[in-house]
Amino acid sequence: MKILVTYFSKTGNTLAVAEAIRDALQQEDTEIKPIKEVESVEGYSLIFCGFPVHAHSVPVAVHNFIKRLKSGQKLALFSTHGAKTDGQMPKQAVHQAVGLAKGLEVIDSFTCRGQVEQEIIDDLMNKPEHRAWAMEAASAKSHPDEADLADARVFARGVLKKALKFEDFNKK
Repeated sequence: MKILVTYFSKTGNTLAVAEAIRDALQQEDTEIKPIKEVESVEGYSLIFCGFPVHAHSVPVAVHNFIKRLKSGQKLALFSTHGAKTDGQMPKQAVHQAVGLAKGLEVIDSFTCRGQVEQEIIDDLMNKPEHRAWAMEAASAKSHPDEADLADARVFARGVLKKALKFEDFNKK
């Protein structure tokens, strides 16, 4: 099975999760690349696509990447964000990403907290309507931590298991 782990990362949070996913797969034919370096998705049996949540949504580069995937492609989504893991912001972004993936086999999704740039937090602290979120984002300073990365590895192995079952089922 040829696997691509691709990501969009500005601060390194999503890259750290992508590396944990790649390491967990222990497949010889697994590549990891930033989204901007992926020229073709031909030949990949499974794609893991990661992104930071920006204002409750998927960054444009990730939006464009998902839209160019072929119908039937197996996809697993992962994201990093400053919100609490069970918060609305990451749920909305994953929901948006799944909506973009019409015709694709979205196997699963994973989210974890990630450190938010201090200048963004400082800027939002000055806006009363965003102060509560800025305080929440400030508490993500140590993330992704080892527990987050361990969870990402478990996610990756689970996705691989499901993808292999889909492949076996389709061969019958």
